[in-house]
Amino acid sequence: MTYYYYQSTTTTDGSVSEETRKLWEHISDKSNWRIVQLPNGYYQAEYNKEGKWVDTTRRETEQGAEAAIDASIEHYKKRLAFANGPVVVKTFDK
Repeated sequence: MTYYYYQSTTTTDGSVSEETRKLWEHISDKSNWRIVQLPNGYYQAEYNKEGKWVDTTRRETEQGAEAAIDASIEHYKKRLAFANGPVVVKTFDK
């Protein structure tokens, strides 16, 4: 997660760079992910970035790896929503 944090820090004005936004959009699409089984029996979640598979996490079960992918997708969807700026949740009449 440190790697993602490094790539996802905001600029001085609080906005997110276009490169970071594109990465988040890419990671938020489940079709860009895969799960591979390692020689030690663990399962590794990876996403495709420019034709290269980037490993992100390892889990003991295939279901655990998929759950980690789903959690990552939801996390970055939320980050994208917040990157669009403040959302008005309530207004008041005089």
